[in-house]
Amino acid sequence: MTRQEHMDLCKKRALEYVEKGDYLQGVTSMMSDLRKHPETETHIGIQLGIGLLMIGALNDYRKVKEFIEGFN
Repeated sequence: MTRQEHMDLCKKRALEYVEKGDYLQGVTSMMSDLRKHPETETHIGIQLGIGLLMIGALNDYRKVKEFIEGFN
C-alpha cells in the first residue's frame, strides 16, 4: 500500500468515528493508524494530536474534522 493510500484509509476510518460524534476515537484512530505504515509512523501530526487533545482543543465536530482532513 502506498503512503497516500494508507493516509486516505486513515482519514476514512477516523472520519467514520467523527461522523458518529465520537471525536476522541476519531483522533486516536487517526494517530494509531498512522503508526502502522513505515512512511507515516513518525508523522508530526501524531504528537500534535496528543497535545491538542491534552489542552482540549479538539472538542467539536468542525475542529476535529479539519484536523483529520489536514493530514498529508
